[in-house]
Amino acid sequence: MRIRTVLVSVLAIALLGWFLQHADLADVWVQVREARVDLLIVGFALVVVTFVIRAHRWQYLLRPIGPTRFRTAFCTTIIGAAALGVLPARAGDLLRPYLLARQEGLSTSATFATIVMERVLDLIAMLVLLALYVWGTSDASRLPASLRHGIEVSAALAGLAALMLVALTWVMATHPERIGRLVFSAARMLPSTMAERLAGYARTFSTGFAVAREPQALAAALCWSFLLWLVIAGEAWLVAMAFGIYMPFAGSFLLQALLTIGVAVPTPGGVGSYHEAYRIGVTTFFGAANDKAVAAAIVTHAISYVPVVLAGGIFMAQDGLGFGRLPAMSATAAEKESSSHS
Repeated sequence: MRIRTVLVSVLAIALLGWFLQHADLADVWVQVREARVDLLIVGFALVVVTFVIRAHRWQYLLRPIGPTRFRTAFCTTIIGAAALGVLPARAGDLLRPYLLARQEGLSTSATFATIVMERVLDLIAMLVLLALYVWGTSDASRLPASLRHGIEVSAALAGLAALMLVALTWVMATHPERIGRLVFSAARMLPSTMAERLAGYARTFSTGFAVAREPQALAAALCWSFLLWLVIAGEAWLVAMAFGIYMPFAGSFLLQALLTIGVAVPTPGGVGSYHEAYRIGVTTFFGAANDKAVAAAIVTHAISYVPVVLAGGIFMAQDGLGFGRLPAMSATAAEKESSSHS
């Protein structure tokens, strides 16, 4: 654990150093002070809206597993996001379903599966919006041919991956018993007790995708996903406009795709990688000056993570938890998830 923490810290510092290497910090500070406060406030309000949408969507995904309260879904979503902001390796994605399952008395493994389903819906919504920008706007047609071709190829490959994930989740949702038998057959070289437990886990995990069997609930979750990514894009667009970075609203769909890659790097909150992805995006595709891009990246990241970490601390305090316990709780969540496999 300590070695991983050291490695992640070194990675974050290296990425931040790379991000800041050509920046004039004095000018960056000037850009921050001159940013439009009204647009930043509206951008922050949209961040709050995104968590309301996430909680509502999660309730739709959880509905086939069991009833959940909005407050529980909302608070655990905030706590999970706070953990993402302070812990490496996306530990919040394990902590969030673990806390909700514990509070609502749901199956832990099935609740974990809904997080996977969330990611599939996120990928679908993000790629559709990216496709609308790349193939449906005149602004994208003005990009250099080499850049446009790279974006189109990447979007097409990601779209293919999304379709494969959709097919997999549908199979798991509609054939949990068959999935269990398949896992049991594949694990026959193991002791029979272990093979049966693995098969049982596969069946239970598959029930987390049960929303795929309910067209109305799935359609509602997908609509919430598109609304979510439009609001996320709106927040990024408003902050960019606050710094005088002029890009069309649809251009933020491309920026969000780049930021998604940035936060995939296992540093807390995507520190360093998020910033660099933002800088590259607005300087390469929208002609922003480097110092302006650096300032906007810092503020966008701060708006997205700092208030969430503070709110997560409040919700944890209400539940008798604290940031000092997050690493241990995340480890417990990981052990709980992995123990379901064994």
